[in-house]
Amino acid sequence: MPNSLARVALLFAAGYIAAAALASATTFVVGDDQGWTMGGDYVAWAKGKTFQVGDKLVFNYPSAEHTVTEVGKNDYFACAGGSALSSDRSGSTNVTLTGPGTRYFICNIPGHCTIGMRLAVTVIAGDGSPPVVAPTGAAAGAQVRPRMGPVVAAAAGAMIKLAL
Repeated sequence: MPNSLARVALLFAAGYIAAAALASATTFVVGDDQGWTMGGDYVAWAKGKTFQVGDKLVFNYPSAEHTVTEVGKNDYFACAGGSALSSDRSGSTNVTLTGPGTRYFICNIPGHCTIGMRLAVTVIAGDGSPPVVAPTGAAAGAQVRPRMGPVVAAAAGAMIKLAL
């Protein structure tokens, strides 16, 4: 019986650790204090940042002046929002990165994308596996919280093995 209770306790601990790993998602405020605006350098902003599944992008901007429009790769490079995957002009757009690959965002107000209001982020799986699509040179964020996902996952795996 004590062995069974120890297993249950370890499984609860492993579940707690796994939940903590999910809670360690990072929120990136696009453009930091400047926000999503003309004149921002979103390639530089993203450089050196790692985007993982579960992270969130927060776009802050004046709603009457800009949009956050998600487009495909070709439309990103053409600055064309006609075939948008989604579009928002609320002034505060939150995007959760739900899967690995590259996501592309532009401002669909005429002329804004061509002067730099575009962002491409390459998202990797939380386990550190490589992205599905190669990076295209743009995107990352501030207000970064430390990541513990791989460490937590390893600890949870070790605890489960001990319980068994």
